[in-house]
Amino acid sequence: MNWKNVLVVGFVGMLPFTGLSQANILNAKKPEQIGERTEDQKAIDNDVPLDYGYVDDRDILWSTTIWEVIDLDERVNFPLYYPIDTVDISANRRSLYDVLIKNMRNGNLTDVYADSYFTEKRTLDDLRDALKKVDTTDLGYEQYNAGEEISPEFINQRELTAADIEEYHIKGIWYFDKRQGELKYRLLGIAPVAPDVNFIDDETMSFEDAKVELFWVWFPSARNILHEAKVFNQRNSAQPISFDMLLNARRFNAVIYKEENVHGDREIKDYIADNALFQLLEAKRIKESIRDREQDMWAY
Repeated sequence: MNWKNVLVVGFVGMLPFTGLSQANILNAKKPEQIGERTEDQKAIDNDVPLDYGYVDDRDILWSTTIWEVIDLDERVNFPLYYPIDTVDISANRRSLYDVLIKNMRNGNLTDVYADSYFTEKRTLDDLRDALKKVDTTDLGYEQYNAGEEISPEFINQRELTAADIEEYHIKGIWYFDKRQGELKYRLLGIAPVAPDVNFIDDETMSFEDAKVELFWVWFPSARNILHEAKVFNQRNSAQPISFDMLLNARRFNAVIYKEENVHGDREIKDYIADNALFQLLEAKRIKESIRDREQDMWAY
């Protein structure tokens, strides 16, 4: 066998590994059946999110609530960001933002709020101005002032997409379960962060000032949705993981930017201003104090 045949055989041998990320591909009789599982397969798999155990308030010996930022520029956080171009990719692979927006549109995701305290609910209609901008050019205004109908080419529309998401903010609670004798974490909410759609193309505004939280999702009620959406597993495409598993297992890198405190839950940047290094050190200090809490429980 010559080298050309060896390369061809090797390339063909690699093809199944790239296709196994789609369910039922080896049993599909037609391409349309790829990704579709039968009812028997679903019953056997019992593919549901792992239920949280009940935690009684009396079992919580200590707790603290923290807010963290997930920077999507970091390589370890890429599974939350990609794919951003969905033209040439299968429908079962979407970024986290696309999954959230899709389920808000079809009504499956309703527990959406304006802030991280989950006091004011939002609908997709309420968020429309925050997700899409419609602007008229100068020529369009000239037509309007002349009493004419504005031509479509003089109306600019800009809608936020997955490519515009810069980071995610998450809110969670660390608590010590005295019944099980260990420190645990429970994710409560997640929010996509992007530049303000009204200033997204404005180069005069600084990058940090332009970023806003689009909305907050109550995570426990979104678990079934996030469980159905799979994340590409770079180490083994035959075993994709879900967004629910990725977030609950904390398979991402995040930095604390706020901790509940007596000063109205002020952020780190509010009391350490204009010093990114000291802000990072303060976030690390908070993280270490939480980690040391478990060790201190067993110090006699």
